[in-house]
Amino acid sequence: MTKIVYIEHSGKSHSINVQNGLTVMEGAIQNNIPGIDADCGGSMACATCHVYVKEEWFDKLPKKEDGEEDMLDMAFEPNKFSRLSCQLTVTDELDGLIVQLPSKQT
Repeated sequence: MTKIVYIEHSGKSHSINVQNGLTVMEGAIQNNIPGIDADCGGSMACATCHVYVKEEWFDKLPKKEDGEEDMLDMAFEPNKFSRLSCQLTVTDELDGLIVQLPSKQT
């Protein structure tokens, strides 16, 4: 299990233990974290699992693939720290990962 910290747009924080091998999105859905809709179920066909990764974690993540970058163009207010949480697989190396949720999903 790996600890992932989800911070709602309001500032409310949720520290959740997520099973390795799941995605950050799946951890949010399984634990009823508000702010991640995941309309496509993780198939990278929408941008409703958009998160902002805390800067200190951003370079520790696998690089974005072209398809993710294309989907992020449709997200609400993306920035350079934006990722689709369905593309972030939980591993021991991500223990303590902090993601902030946008004020809304697309």
